[in-house]
Amino acid sequence: MANTRRTFIKQAAQLAVGFAGLETLLNQWMDGCVQLEQLPNFIYPYGPLRTDQRGVLSLPVGFRYAIISRAGQRMSDGFFTPDKPDGMATFAGPDDTVIVIRNHELMPKDQGPFGSGDRQYGRLNPSQVYDSGANGTVCQGGTTTLIYDENKEKVVDSYLSLAGTLRNCAGGPTPWNSWITCEEVVVNANDNLLRDHGYNFEVPASREPQLAEPYALKAMGRFNHEAICVAPNTGIIYETEDRHDGLIYRFIPAEPGNLRAGGQLQALKFIGLPSFDIRNWEGEPTPVGTSFGVEWIDMDQVEAPEDDLRSRGYLQGAVKFARGEGMWFGADGMVYWACTNGGKEQLGQLFRYRPSPYEGTSRESEEPGQLVLMLEPNDARILKNADNLTMAPWGDLIICEDNEAPRIVGVTPEGKVYHLAENIGYASEFAGCTFSPSGKTLFVNIQHAGLTFAITGPWEKTHQELKPDQLGQTG
Repeated sequence: MANTRRTFIKQAAQLAVGFAGLETLLNQWMDGCVQLEQLPNFIYPYGPLRTDQRGVLSLPVGFRYAIISRAGQRMSDGFFTPDKPDGMATFAGPDDTVIVIRNHELMPKDQGPFGSGDRQYGRLNPSQVYDSGANGTVCQGGTTTLIYDENKEKVVDSYLSLAGTLRNCAGGPTPWNSWITCEEVVVNANDNLLRDHGYNFEVPASREPQLAEPYALKAMGRFNHEAICVAPNTGIIYETEDRHDGLIYRFIPAEPGNLRAGGQLQALKFIGLPSFDIRNWEGEPTPVGTSFGVEWIDMDQVEAPEDDLRSRGYLQGAVKFARGEGMWFGADGMVYWACTNGGKEQLGQLFRYRPSPYEGTSRESEEPGQLVLMLEPNDARILKNADNLTMAPWGDLIICEDNEAPRIVGVTPEGKVYHLAENIGYASEFAGCTFSPSGKTLFVNIQHAGLTFAITGPWEKTHQELKPDQLGQTG
């Protein structure tokens, strides 16, 4: 296995098309001697970040933010805004409104939507709650929906849209106008829980307040879910697993668009390289730009009562990743995802998957999908622990960092990197970055502060490769 891996890497290492500058960038990051503004692939499309006088969010000149939601605020439906907002997505609503569906990564003892002593919990019908709990346990996780007027720049309605789940972390939007929310926990029913947890749930994007039917999409697998994305042309769903030894999964629905009809769960494998470890934690590393042919392994017993789906998949030949987190299906037809702890310094990796023209069919082997290790900076000045991500309307990846002093980082299709925002007010990760359908507003959360932001600015001024000295600023 070691010799096969070494030979493959030496022969197959190549820079992916459109990211030809990454090798030079990586070498310069790693020498530790180059200042940020001197890196040829680090750019200032909007200028350097300017320190926020309010001590919350530093942005480039011309950009501004508004805090549009705070944990503990009463929502329009009488429930309270839960804490720990995480993954989000937006949908077009009527009258120029934006429907924002937002996860809350909560366990039973966290601050949920039901107020002091959970006194509002009794307003719910048990059929509206996935797990009603036992012995006083209340499952606080779920989703809330905001209706945002983009012209008036304010929330005009807000409501609880899924109840009774746990640790709703990320997820992803569907082409049929819904949000798939993912539980980032695997726990079996016990004295305090009436149901198993570790599933995905679907939440419709609705302007009118409604609670989604809490139907566990069990065929999509039971594991430590993070994010999903949907290929609009096939209905195939890709999934990340937030474990240090996690896998990447693909779900082929029996009926595209109808996830309750079941389907086949599979795990990503490299052709000719069984049980490959791409984390680069030890041994000969996989170089940035290396491309791998991909095949997919059928998984069985996907409800995994022993939480062993990833270990069984790896033994069957699947690839091992380091904490798969944010994922997005790009307008370019590619699947992108972040691995928060991947890389030699465990500072993160970014991957890009090009699906086969015959993705999910019996002809897939004729022209397999290709996976590229896009980015592994190993330099915290540039990117540290990539988490949630989205694609901007102009094609850049916009990435949330998961650390105590996080930034929002942009990566262009050419491999150029820039900083878009910095959290200077709270020791908490960014989460849930997502653009409005119009592209005018970037929504994002600061999770442990319980805050949701709307960021606006001159987005059209992209990729002006300005340096601080050109702007007369020092950042």
